[in-house]
Amino acid sequence: MHFPDIDLSKLSKILTYSQSEPLLFNSGLFLFLFLGFMFFYGFLYKHITVRVLYITVFSFYFYYKSSGWYFVLMAGVTVAAYFLTNLIFKTQSSKQRKALLILSLTLYLGVLGYFKYTNFLIEIVNSFLNDKIAFQNIFLPLGISFYTFELISYSIDVYQKKFEPVKNILDFGFYISFFPHLVAGPIVRPHELVPQIRKKLIIHNEFVGKGVFFITSGLIKKAIISDYIGINFVDRIFDNPTLYSGLENLIGVYGYTLQIYCDFSGYSDMAIGIACFMGFTLPLNFNAPYKSTNITEFWRRWHISLSTWLRDYLYIPLGGNRKGKIRQHCNLIITMLLGGLWHGASFKFIVWGGMHGIALALDKGREKLIQSNKASFKNHFLFRFAGWFFTFHLVALCWIFFRASDFQNALSVITQIGTNFQPKLWLQIVLGYKIVVIFMALGYLIHFTPQPFDNKLLDFITRLPLFFKALLLSLVIYLVYQTKSAEVQPFIYFQF
Repeated sequence: MHFPDIDLSKLSKILTYSQSEPLLFNSGLFLFLFLGFMFFYGFLYKHITVRVLYITVFSFYFYYKSSGWYFVLMAGVTVAAYFLTNLIFKTQSSKQRKALLILSLTLYLGVLGYFKYTNFLIEIVNSFLNDKIAFQNIFLPLGISFYTFELISYSIDVYQKKFEPVKNILDFGFYISFFPHLVAGPIVRPHELVPQIRKKLIIHNEFVGKGVFFITSGLIKKAIISDYIGINFVDRIFDNPTLYSGLENLIGVYGYTLQIYCDFSGYSDMAIGIACFMGFTLPLNFNAPYKSTNITEFWRRWHISLSTWLRDYLYIPLGGNRKGKIRQHCNLIITMLLGGLWHGASFKFIVWGGMHGIALALDKGREKLIQSNKASFKNHFLFRFAGWFFTFHLVALCWIFFRASDFQNALSVITQIGTNFQPKLWLQIVLGYKIVVIFMALGYLIHFTPQPFDNKLLDFITRLPLFFKALLLSLVIYLVYQTKSAEVQPFIYFQF
């Protein structure tokens, strides 16, 4: 009997890490690996300890395929955090507990600071020196910001006696490494995931339907809409804004405003859907943020896991709104400045965070003014529409600094819009970029769809027979491969 030859070099390429091709949810390789994972999962998931071990091992392998041997770093930090938090919980002395917490936070932030901010600090120091310090060749492991924040919240919750540490290191490794949310969130608090680790799982029709709904939604937003408008329009505008009219630049800004939402919320949707297939529930991370009528509401709807984390572990410890209005405004600005710095080691992210911080502080003043005057017009349609219009364009303005390669690039985009608008070109632009315009219209239509319609669609998909659920998911995957570019596009938030 003759067996077909196996090309070991190709198999090795598939199974080992490649820096040029990290494992992504929207890649064919992930689909292949996940199908294999789910095949065996179907036999194992009822055996709790085996299930926890199986998912944890696959999660670390997933991280290896995403960041190479830096999975050892994550494992090391996870082991250290497990023993430190258990020691915090068992220690009776308040001084010793505080010292252990400080040691823990120093470890987590030290690791994050080295990989993410070393060259940023060198850049700042070099601005004051004649003999420049050489920049370091440091690879930023994917997801390090996300799992660092999870370690911080876990340690603080244990320190404050809000949460008892998990019973064994396997469960803790599961919590930190759970692959659906590992590299780009959502940031999952211990009370949201740990109680699910050893519960009896029943993967019923609602879980499967919800999984199909969120995965198809995520693929459409990320792999079809976001990737297409990014490659075919937004990137061109921001690469050379002076080559395009102000109207084209404005459409580019609207395009990026949609692109980053579809990209990031698309990842979060896929993470939620993949977790559903395994019988786990992850928190919602986006709730139609561009429907917001003020900037405070925007941050209740955008990247919810990060905004609530910043509120609970930074804004409130700084004093929140308990120290008077001036202190509250300062706390908001400081929180958002640090939130901007979390996104990247660059002054442009600090400016982006600072703009949002100032906007939030001003919005608190607006709320106070309306309340003090008992304004009856606050629920009037025109007032709410004006609030939405202003908020949307304020957020879009901030996104310019977030997306631009540097300050000059951002100012060029704004200058073109303000001085070289050329509205007469609108028809030529629409016809020249008709597919981009169609995809942008589709993206904004999906975003502004009323919530009751989404609920009915979810209910409809849930009630479909399993065959038609699989057919729907297959159809969306087929559409993704028909519209995808030559290379799989990474998620924008992977760089954070």
